[in-house]
Amino acid sequence: MADDMTAVLRWADETEGGPAVVLLDQTRLPAHEEERWCRDVPALVGAIRELAVRGAPVLGLAGAYGVALAAARGDGVEAAAGELAEARPTAVNLRHGVERARAAWRAARPGDAAAAALGAARELHAEDARASAAMAGHGLELLTGLLPARAAGWRLLTHCNTGALVSGGGGTALAVVRAAHTAGRLERLWVDETRPLLQGARLTTWEAARWGLPHTLLADNAAGSLFAAGQVDAVLIGADRVSADGSVANKVGSYPLAVLARHHGVPFVVVAPVSTVDPDTARGADIIIEQRDAEEVTGTGDGRHAPAGVAVHNPAFDVTPPDLVSALVTERGTVGPMDARRLAAVCDGPRATELREADGMMKA
Repeated sequence: MADDMTAVLRWADETEGGPAVVLLDQTRLPAHEEERWCRDVPALVGAIRELAVRGAPVLGLAGAYGVALAAARGDGVEAAAGELAEARPTAVNLRHGVERARAAWRAARPGDAAAAALGAARELHAEDARASAAMAGHGLELLTGLLPARAAGWRLLTHCNTGALVSGGGGTALAVVRAAHTAGRLERLWVDETRPLLQGARLTTWEAARWGLPHTLLADNAAGSLFAAGQVDAVLIGADRVSADGSVANKVGSYPLAVLARHHGVPFVVVAPVSTVDPDTARGADIIIEQRDAEEVTGTGDGRHAPAGVAVHNPAFDVTPPDLVSALVTERGTVGPMDARRLAAVCDGPRATELREADGMMKA
């Protein structure tokens, strides 16, 4: 798997069936490395909802390429953009990617509009690869300042999956872990299995093995015993949305880790690009949390492990308040302690202006 994510998400042109967005189907990992060809926007929306492609930054890329796909096919771009943007409501990067390509399509002359949308998607892909590298460097610098030197290296705990599968480059939190390993500072990566869909067990361990990271898988509810035994030096997670006050929406199970980390005096670090920060969402309580199918918890068919008809609470994400976040690492630098003023200072700039303008176009 290349760090440029060529194998994870790519554009295929001049094919017999027309253009397509081609994904490494993450629902099939780790047993099978299979591509999923999305030749129209409904197919891509289905892949997004089924988590064949997932992770905040790469959802932004999928959204941008989806707009380009609609434009290349001569389909209704406006309708396609709306369908893509709503495919997963918590992940703000998806909307940003859609807006980026849609704005380019709108601004171009009719004959050039499809190429302009594809160019915007490719530009976003390259930007995300650079952001991954920058976050890895900033994160390693932060950990070096936060954590005491240990001869054996650091013991880092992560939740869900935040590697190259979720971005245009090496990832977010897992890119920082890899940088620590490359620098000879990683003793152990603790990997939460991440119920109910096991993104940690299926995906993070798959990437960790490929990168040669020393890692150990654990059940989510075993993390507390690691903290109690003094076996965790820092927690590193990603984010699907960060509100203006610094609250962090991430894969469900992240908030309990933040509480454990605070109780045990362990840094809790979030790694995410500035595109994940949503200045239009004022507080964590305003973040829309996606509720997913009950069968993800109860099982289906012969694999059912709960009584039929049981009531199920299955939020895809939870929200960690800013006072439990030690720092947010972005490609532009680190925010810590986390608050609205510091967050705005790092995220303000040309990118923030661009996103606000694109958002205005989306709502027009």
